[in-house]
Amino acid sequence: MNDPEPRGEYLLVACQAGAEDVVAARLTQALPGSTRGAWRRGVVTFRLPPGLDPSPADLDRLRDSIIVARSLFRCSGQIHWKDDAGRLEALRERLPQARFDAIHLYPRDLRALAAADVVADMPRRATAAGLAAAFPEATLGVARPGDLVLDCLSDGDDRWWIGWHRAQAPSTCWPGGLYPRPLPGDKVSRAWLKLDEAIATFAVEFREGQQVCELGASPGGACQRLLESGLEVVGIDPALVDPVVAAIPGFTQWRKRARDVPLRDLRGFEWVVADMNIDPTSTLEAVGRVVTAPGSRASGIIATLKIPDWSRAVELDAWLGQFRTWGFTPQARQLSTGGREVCVVALRTGGQRPRQGRDGSAGVRQARPARRRPDR
Repeated sequence: MNDPEPRGEYLLVACQAGAEDVVAARLTQALPGSTRGAWRRGVVTFRLPPGLDPSPADLDRLRDSIIVARSLFRCSGQIHWKDDAGRLEALRERLPQARFDAIHLYPRDLRALAAADVVADMPRRATAAGLAAAFPEATLGVARPGDLVLDCLSDGDDRWWIGWHRAQAPSTCWPGGLYPRPLPGDKVSRAWLKLDEAIATFAVEFREGQQVCELGASPGGACQRLLESGLEVVGIDPALVDPVVAAIPGFTQWRKRARDVPLRDLRGFEWVVADMNIDPTSTLEAVGRVVTAPGSRASGIIATLKIPDWSRAVELDAWLGQFRTWGFTPQARQLSTGGREVCVVALRTGGQRPRQGRDGSAGVRQARPARRRPDR
């Protein structure tokens, strides 16, 4: 892991198909002097400003600022080949003397592929491509923090975009920024997987027994994941949640719209989760009603903001600004398990002191009985 990092005058950003213009607008704003280069569906390259040599930490900050970037790496261009030997020869010509701790090989266009399937199949594809033999010291698949990663982004049967990045944040350890965990068969909806990825991406830490409400809970996949973290969950939705979730101890459902719940019943929640198929301004209104209720104890928010059309992405910074007006510090990312949407995790600015449990330990609370139903 102490090998010198190679160079490359380009950056490559992989994204969801359709988000290329959003990536270009946000990157050139965050990195003045960069110019847009080649692009394909789901891929955009940028020439770095003359003399600029960003560090891995700089690249992580840049990726985070783009929000809709699945992965970002220093790019050494494309390689083309006629046969297997030609592929490895071209790779070595572009990256002479380079040594890598991990290899990430993933396709450009993921329209028909699940993130976990791409990651699971990656070692086989990398071995078949000769990468395992060419770099025997490298791990094929999920990297460790600190690893120097060779990125090979497939752009067809005879060409790759190649480059490198230094793995650090969880999503930079996953090939292509794709969440490697599949949806377990006993979960009631994909909302479970999306929330699981959000928890892993942002290193969310819950405390056992915390009170949480989910706005728009049905059919209950996210509630199921929250309950597995030892939380007491109230699902707010006129539609019934799946009976599997309804039967889990610690779960209560309020069968009504979030806006119809009296404010006095909203002030005890410590986390607010929302993933509703409505306009982002309506989601923000619903979340804001909970976290600004008189006496609110909310210390964390996990909110999914749907993007009806990519043109609405110009509002991303304004949406994040709304969390700050409530006294929260937001982070945002488009998850690989979601659609045209952005997940925001926001913590109360300045944090809160951990509550002391009855056994004297900090941060773990005794579970309390399920919350009462609100007044009808």
